[in-house]
Parts: sequence; structure tokens; C-alpha cells
Amino acid sequence: MTANSPTSLLSAAEVGALLEALDDEYRAWATYDQVIADFGPERPFINIRDAEARHIQALLPLFERYGIPVPNNPWRGKLPHYPDLQSACAAGVTAEIENAALYDRLNAATTRPDILDVFARLRDASQERHLPAFQRCAERRGGEGAGRGQGRRTHGHAERCRAHTSPENNQ
Repeated sequence: MTANSPTSLLSAAEVGALLEALDDEYRAWATYDQVIADFGPERPFINIRDAEARHIQALLPLFERYGIPVPNNPWRGKLPHYPDLQSACAAGVTAEIENAALYDRLNAATTRPDILDVFARLRDASQERHLPAFQRCAERRGGEGAGRGQGRRTHGHAERCRAHTSPENNQ
């Protein structure tokens, strides 16, 4: 960082918080993408993978504004395969709880309204939409009637996210 660079406006803790937030969103996207690759376009994974792509897109303007190089997704192809959808749903519950704790912790790294606003929106989406969806999924998969849904169309979010996560970009 030079004295005149946009990143000189941020503390090391703020840069670290942005990088950690992006890494967590990358990991979530790659996890849910792996579940879809293993089990097909199951709900809620297809919907939440698309939401994770939007979360990544929400963070990127902050990287641009502050001149932080955007790393590629290091998680693609490096995550465990779940033995069944029940296990994947339970892991989704855990991941979304951990995501909220992450954003609670990252908030302490900055007082910048633009960063805090994005962190709050991502945390709220995780807690208000993703966590309940995975809780319903875990309850449903734990009982009878766990059919194979078709999800919904991705409307390009997954494809844009793949541009940041393609294996060629991780070389």
C-alpha cells in the first residue's frame, strides 16, 4: 500500500475483514455448488448458492472502492462430499450460524458505514433466510417425503460466480 492508494484509507484489520468475508462467501458458494453437483438442483441449495453469488457481488464494489485485489475462490473442488442430503442440510445450518458469528466479529474491525452496511445485509440474509431454509431442509430430510425437487433457474448468478471460481483462475 502506498500513501496515496485507496487501500491506505483502510487499516490492516479492515482489509483483513473484507478478505475474510469474501473467503467465507466463496466457501459457502463452493460448498452449495458441490452439493448441487453431487445431488442435483435440490432446494434450498440451488437458491442459496445463487444468493451466495449475490453476496460475493455485494462485497466486490468494496474491493474496487478501496483498491484491494480480488482473490480467486480457493475452495472450489476442495470441499467434502456429503453422504446424503440430510448431512448437507445439517451442515448448512451449522455454516449459517457460523456465518452470523463471523460477521458479528468482523464488525469490530471497522466503523466505516459502507462496509458495516454490506456486512449487516449479508449477516441478515444468512440469519433471516438461509438459516431457516436449511433448518426446514434438515427437518424435512430427517423425516419422510424427501423428494428430489428441481429448484429454480439461476438467472446467471452461478455463471458469474464461476467466472471468479473457475479452476483456471486458481492456478
